[in-house]
Amino acid sequence: MSAKVTNNDAAKRYEIHQDGSLAGFAEYRLRDGRVTFTHTEIEPSYEGQGLGSELARAALDDVRSSGRVAVPLCPFIKGFIDRHPEYQDLAAPGRRSPLLG
Repeated sequence: MSAKVTNNDAAKRYEIHQDGSLAGFAEYRLRDGRVTFTHTEIEPSYEGQGLGSELARAALDDVRSSGRVAVPLCPFIKGFIDRHPEYQDLAAPGRRSPLLG
């Protein structure tokens, strides 16, 4: 099985496809150099396969490469950042985990 993450600009969401089928997405809003993540969803038939983490990682890597910061309003993206200190620098001030700085 191969998963691929793409940024669907028109729909304002990152999508993950597994073998050509939409497996999940992370919705966002763009404003003033910030990518505000509002909702992440993995289709039930794809849960438990690590696709949510793969989606979050690819989306945050894209945010990094664009020079923007992330505003993780979505609990899934916030939790991913909290568990992965290498992404703490992407979180907008005030949105970083107090445990990690």
